[in-house]
Amino acid sequence: MEDDNGLNGDLNANMRCQMTGDRQLYKAVHQWRTWDKNQRTLAQVETLVAAGQWDELRSRLCSRMTFGTAGLRAPMGAGFNRINDLTIIQSTQGLFSYLTRYFADFNSRGVVVGFDTRGQEESGCSSQRLAKLTAAVMLSRDVPVHLFSAFVPTPYVPFAVKKLGAAAGVMITASHNPKEDNGYKVYWCNGAQICSPHDKEILRSIEEQLEPWSTSCWKEELVESCSYRTDPLPQINSCYMNELTTLCFHRDLNSRCPLKFVHSSFHGVGHIFVQQAFQTFGFVPPIPVPEQKDPDPNFSSVRCPNPEEGESVLELALRLAEKENVHIVLATDPDADRLAVAEKSNGCGWKVFTGNELAALLGWWMFLNWKESHPDPADTQNVHMLATTVSSKILQAFARIEGFHFEETLPGFKWIGNRMHELSKTGKTVIFAFEESIGFLCGSMVPDKDGVSSAVVVAEMASYLHNKNLSMNQQLHNIYQKYGYHLSKTSYVICNDPATIKKIFSRLRNFSGELSYPETCGGIRIIHVRDVTTGYDSSQADLRSVLPVSGNSEMITFTLQNGIVATLRTSGTEPKIKFYTEFCAAPGKSDVSILRGELRKVTAALLDEFLEPGKNNLIRRFV
Repeated sequence: MEDDNGLNGDLNANMRCQMTGDRQLYKAVHQWRTWDKNQRTLAQVETLVAAGQWDELRSRLCSRMTFGTAGLRAPMGAGFNRINDLTIIQSTQGLFSYLTRYFADFNSRGVVVGFDTRGQEESGCSSQRLAKLTAAVMLSRDVPVHLFSAFVPTPYVPFAVKKLGAAAGVMITASHNPKEDNGYKVYWCNGAQICSPHDKEILRSIEEQLEPWSTSCWKEELVESCSYRTDPLPQINSCYMNELTTLCFHRDLNSRCPLKFVHSSFHGVGHIFVQQAFQTFGFVPPIPVPEQKDPDPNFSSVRCPNPEEGESVLELALRLAEKENVHIVLATDPDADRLAVAEKSNGCGWKVFTGNELAALLGWWMFLNWKESHPDPADTQNVHMLATTVSSKILQAFARIEGFHFEETLPGFKWIGNRMHELSKTGKTVIFAFEESIGFLCGSMVPDKDGVSSAVVVAEMASYLHNKNLSMNQQLHNIYQKYGYHLSKTSYVICNDPATIKKIFSRLRNFSGELSYPETCGGIRIIHVRDVTTGYDSSQADLRSVLPVSGNSEMITFTLQNGIVATLRTSGTEPKIKFYTEFCAAPGKSDVSILRGELRKVTAALLDEFLEPGKNNLIRRFV
């Protein structure tokens, strides 16, 4: 039986759906039932219909995912705003249509497709399956697909895009997100993640043709039988390891290094690739954390798969290091694009470096070695370092003294990658870039953050410092003595209600009347406000932000009279409001306890006065 909207199935369920009076939901349920060929996600929708769970159905079916700072990212499961077989097919159809219009030679350049180790049994979704469906859509239109035959680190996809001259790349990953999530990260032909206008145009193309083209789009087996599919893994892995040697400056020292290292791959892809990278540099491979070296989509041994959370999630690695008398622990996140580092303190305990502290060390290291091979001071004019605007200003302090160029970008490595491409076209060289959330890029072989190369570069730096009887923490303080202490605090609160987030930021823009921002924070006068969401910047003569306007997310930065810079912004991948504070002291100002006290006071005020966690039911970060 079929009603006037063509909805088939259980009549009673249809009638209950009609009784809601929600024609949009009625149509969405019909589309899902018609289009979805995955029996598990189809059953999820049928169960919700039978139970009359209209709000849940509305949440899943009446909105779509949008591109954030890391592509499309959402929980796995049934729904147009979730990651599943159907939405991946839809996304790839839209990507195909846009690339066909943009590149006259698209059918010869093709795309690169990679995947991590995620999966969800109840939805029948795994990163590998979703990658095969991505490939199937392209193959069904005779587009060459370079599909990796096994899981790879995320940076391998942009590296392959550039190396193979592909039109684009897709990586199926949710990086360090909770196990329930997955994602669809798109790279442009320059190897950088897509940004405007490509992201908006791809979304428009997706929405223009939501119905799967044919049954071929659902055929995983196409990747085994189609002649347009190739496996780039052997070539790309070999090329990557060869190019990695350009970041190796002291191979002889590495081969004699008495230091040992422990590495955790957080149940992800990193183990075998970090092992190979160490061997490429002449090191003995690091000792793996046995419970965490093999892929596990449930991330069974950690409460969350994000090494940025610090000592609480590094427990197994630190325990193994104590047992093996190892002084340095390295941890890559599940897709191996981020890196956490801990060092045994002289007394007891461990120093877990923040992303900003590691960036200070790596920035110093990369410039030190660049200078040794470029003794002519004039060459410095072509050198750049980049950082996202919420990250430490320590590279700016380096640049001020050393004479190279430093630039800030909006949050997200997609902005860094695209700026690198623009600079390379003018003969400029980016030797280091980072974001505070433990994302680093040493050199410019990949226009994205890379935990594999960063891990082995940190190992070489530690070996070099050990040879000079210095720890990394000691060298960090040497850096601060020369360039000024840069003390920072980064954290977040969780807010699952978008309306509350909107209310919080609206209040900040109308703090003591319409269109007025706060004038003090913790009793310290605010001298400048930059609101990238609206494009306002009080420090500029024309009151316009130098950074591009980012109207799809919230971000306000306050500069205080005492030199502290504080930023509030929404996460592009998770339901979080992040806050960042940094005290940038002048060289020689070394009373660290006073600096830390002032930073602590302002950070507490930023949280309590501006975010009001109790009033807004915000969940504070668990440490």
